[in-house]
Amino acid sequence: MTSPSPISVPQLGGQIRGFTREGRAVSIRGVPQPTRTNLHPRRRVLVYSNNAHTRERIRLALRMSIDRSSTPVDFIEVATADAAVQRVSSGGIDMAVLDAEASPAGGLGLAKQLKDELQQCPPIAVIIARDDDAWLAKWSRADVVVSQPIDPVVLTQAIVPMLDGRLTLTD
Repeated sequence: MTSPSPISVPQLGGQIRGFTREGRAVSIRGVPQPTRTNLHPRRRVLVYSNNAHTRERIRLALRMSIDRSSTPVDFIEVATADAAVQRVSSGGIDMAVLDAEASPAGGLGLAKQLKDELQQCPPIAVIIARDDDAWLAKWSRADVVVSQPIDPVVLTQAIVPMLDGRLTLTD
């Protein structure tokens, strides 16, 4: 068996021969290398709902599939609209998933507020309880609408393309 050709990666401090099973890069120069996951930028997904169980279901549904993709994700959970506005306004959020049934401020009104007030608003997904609320979701300018009950496959298929940049959004 021949050894792999080195890959020159100057910003990582040398040449990489490959990766161990643990994801550590193996260098011919002995320079410590980052893990495989550090080679991909981490994405930050804000999850908004006043209901902790709903936030957990959204996070777990996404984590099951996203962990197997090439996009490492950090979840930021918030329970109030004020906290959501503050976190999104401060930047660094790649996607927001909002619960339309949250109270006292629902995710549809919050999506509309964020889209109207922020010049650099990240993509927004809303989770609606009734299919009849689809017209409100359109009014809110949400980029993705997913109906409850939360299906991990449907939610992931809607969100991962936006995180990976494979889906172009238009306003």
